[in-house]
Amino acid sequence: MIYGADHGLKQCNEKSFSLSLSLSLSLSGWVGVRGMRVYTSGDVQAVNGTDVWLKCTFETSATIRPATLVVSWSFRPLGPGHEESVFYYQEKPYPPMDGRFRKRAMWAGDIFSRDASIIIREVKFTYNGTFSCQVKNPPDVHGNVGEVRLRVVHSSPFSEIMMLALFIGGGIVLLLLALVVIVLIRRRRKKRDQDAPGARREYKDPTMW
Repeated sequence: MIYGADHGLKQCNEKSFSLSLSLSLSLSGWVGVRGMRVYTSGDVQAVNGTDVWLKCTFETSATIRPATLVVSWSFRPLGPGHEESVFYYQEKPYPPMDGRFRKRAMWAGDIFSRDASIIIREVKFTYNGTFSCQVKNPPDVHGNVGEVRLRVVHSSPFSEIMMLALFIGGGIVLLLLALVVIVLIRRRRKKRDQDAPGARREYKDPTMW
């Protein structure tokens, strides 16, 4: 009987320890961590000399803490060349102090909205390549790295101005067609009323010319 009581007490202590450990891990954020998920806009095209927005958003199961959340952007050129840092964020933006992106990279995100986007000002043809966005929010430090493939061109093949012009032109054409249809319908009705049996005809005096 004493052995059974000791055995039961031991099992109770083990369950209490397991429950306490699980609760501690849950409170510390180590249980149920799914890992970081980063999403980008993929392929982006920009006209030489214009600004381009590089979109990067993320999902994290851990609480966002500005002191520990880190966003880092890097660039790998399309041609020969080494990978270089583009932007760094931790509590506040840290734009590059040197390199090709000095005074060109700007913070455009909001970590509390899970947005780590940046803007590259006045893009050049040397910016053709792959931009990588990495976000770490401890304990979510493992996950995919988002990539944006930028293509800088001389001019946009189908600009927003052209789209606006086509939209306005199409609206005008539709309006003119509607007016023509209305006029034709009215003329047809008028002619039908005049040709209808019993329609009142105007009397003309044959002696008057």
